[in-house]
Amino acid sequence: MKTTAYANPLQGILLKVLSVLIFVCMSTLIKLAGAEIPIGQVTFFRSAFAIFPILAFLALRGQLVTAFRTDNVPGHIGRGFIGILAMSLGFYGLRYLPLPEAIAIGYAMPLITVIFAAVFLKETVRLYRWSAVMVGLTGVLIIVWPRLTLFDEGAMDAAAAFGAVAVLLSATFGAVAMMLVRKLIQTEKTHTIVLYFSVSASVFSLATVPFGWAPLSAYSALLLIAAGFCGGVAQILLTECYRHADVSTIAPFEYTSILLGMVFGYWLFDDVPTAVMLIGTAIVVSAGIFIIFREHRLGLERKKARKSMTPQG
Repeated sequence: MKTTAYANPLQGILLKVLSVLIFVCMSTLIKLAGAEIPIGQVTFFRSAFAIFPILAFLALRGQLVTAFRTDNVPGHIGRGFIGILAMSLGFYGLRYLPLPEAIAIGYAMPLITVIFAAVFLKETVRLYRWSAVMVGLTGVLIIVWPRLTLFDEGAMDAAAAFGAVAVLLSATFGAVAMMLVRKLIQTEKTHTIVLYFSVSASVFSLATVPFGWAPLSAYSALLLIAAGFCGGVAQILLTECYRHADVSTIAPFEYTSILLGMVFGYWLFDDVPTAVMLIGTAIVVSAGIFIIFREHRLGLERKKARKSMTPQG
């Protein structure tokens, strides 16, 4: 009897939830480090110190040497540049928004990815998925709208409005980065993509030094270093989880981040989610999960169609 390619989906789910938890911890550490630290400096610590756990993991697996081999350096540089833009905008928004709200707005990324895949990669997107994308983006608008109405208010309220726009732009650039990853994955190993992103993002972040980096207290430096390590470990767990279960099984657990964000936000920053934010988040999450399962169903149909076309011996 043929065994399934994914023998331990429960382990895959566990690794995914752990990666989500550690990514939320990373965001929390960055928020705790303080709003006075330049964004370029934050992204450097996040990227540079992520390299260490990634290198250690690759060395343990005997993949360290091959991870640096690539025939597409420009592709990795382009992905790194777009990725660092997305990261910088996300960190800017995180400063001025409650943690769960920043996470919820970030859920626009997979919705925007569907649109970009249809427009730029010419992927077929039918009515069901287009409908889910439109519903999901409506949920994002519900979350963002109260912030956008604050542009004409005081400086603090305007900062929150700019923060909301920054997270939306971060989601957009993140979707572009996903397009670039889809192209890279055709010829590049996953660990090569992960490693080159951290390296290129660190170099791009260093380019912001002439614009001014702030002297760090030991406390702030420790928080940022820990955030970097968390980012590296979470990326490893995220990569590994897909070895144990398929995407449709694992992807919905991404939305546990909103629950964790609410807990951390309330515990550390006294952030209390508003009714509008919760309604918008519920709409976005529902749309995202619908798209995931729709993709899974279409994948099964395509697999069945290919099997029926295969000559029987």
